[in-house]
Amino acid sequence: MKLHFTKMHGAGNDFAVVDATRAPFKPTPGQLARLADRHFGVGCDQVLVLEPASKPDVDFDYRIYNSDGSESGQCGNGARCLLQFIHERGISQKKSLRVRTLTQVLELEKTADGQTRVNMGLPRFAPGEIPLSATQRQAHYALNIEGQDIRFGAANMGNPHAVIEAADVERAPVTQLGSALQAHRFFPQSVNVGFMQVVDAGTIALRVNERGAGETLACGSGACAAVAVGRIWGKLDARVRVQMRGGELGVEWAGEGQPLFLSGPAVTVYQGELEL
Repeated sequence: MKLHFTKMHGAGNDFAVVDATRAPFKPTPGQLARLADRHFGVGCDQVLVLEPASKPDVDFDYRIYNSDGSESGQCGNGARCLLQFIHERGISQKKSLRVRTLTQVLELEKTADGQTRVNMGLPRFAPGEIPLSATQRQAHYALNIEGQDIRFGAANMGNPHAVIEAADVERAPVTQLGSALQAHRFFPQSVNVGFMQVVDAGTIALRVNERGAGETLACGSGACAAVAVGRIWGKLDARVRVQMRGGELGVEWAGEGQPLFLSGPAVTVYQGELEL
């Protein structure tokens, strides 16, 4: 089969986006691996699939596939790219859209300055909702990993996140420690692991090791989780610039009980087709 796709990125977090509104696309793990492979395929962090709405309260369904064949419940950068894709392809010209992922409904809108903004919903901190193996919610959790005591915060932004504060994010053991936490039984569904350096109350530097994808140049839901945890720790303001290796994202969160918003660029790189 010939698959038509659009290559896009949000601050370097890159995607192959597929329009499945007219014909279904149910990728196999092998097809996903081929698409995501940076030597033999298109090369991307995730494959995004736009589908017809499954319920009347949304405009579209939105599937997020990792290169290992697993499906993610959330991708903020992907959601922003999805809105750009829908507008550029003429699928809809509505300025705001509601899309359903595996785990939640997202509201997408175009801002006056041309960026895309996503209402990411409420951050969730209860252990059972993240999920993690703790009986009570805590601002800091602790695990001993390979003889080292690790303290971290945790939140669910449509998928589970652990956030570790780092004095120098460029020296943080992102792959080694991130992989160890992802494999730990404390996280029954694994976890995305963010390493956050607080520059000041309105700025953080962040690197994220994503489950099923490894470290990416940017992670939208990871940026949201880091700001949410940093706010709970009392270290961040309501508006935060998140500096990642692929670019900068903006996160706004008034506090508990309020929705969190993610904004930033969404860029189309090229369109193509691949024989699968």
